Amino acid sequence: MSAESGSATAQLLDVAKEALERFHEVRVDDDGALSFRHGEVPCALQGVELSEGLEVLSLTCVVAWDLPAESDIPLRLAERAGQGLFGTLGAIRTDRGWDVTLRYVFPAAGLGVEAMGTLLMLVVSNASTLRTELLG
Repeated sequence: MSAESGSATAQLLDVAKEALERFHEVRVDDDGALSFRHGEVPCALQGVELSEGLEVLSLTCVVAWDLPAESDIPLRLAERAGQGLFGTLGAIRTDRGWDVTLRYVFPAAGLGVEAMGTLLMLVVSNASTLRTELLG
């Protein structure tokens, strides 16, 4: 990664931080990633240069964890994904049950604070809604 692309990614994260701080307390991690909580959903936002001139932000929300292993979580997530939402749902089965994530990667160049805030809140609101549905 060139210094110029690193600077572009850092600028995107600065805009995202400003946008998120309108709604949440935001922590800047040692690697420059942002972390915050939307209700009970922990989230992390990273900036990445996928290829020269294509900087993207990657948002990961941990929707739920340790859900019962014998539950129908993958089926429920497949049905929910079919309803159209921002992001990709993931289910990982561990020794303690299902862990569910929502990930959204998007090119963010040119987004201002308000547009960035709207987009990020759409994603994290979906994550919180899904958490409520899964924990019922």
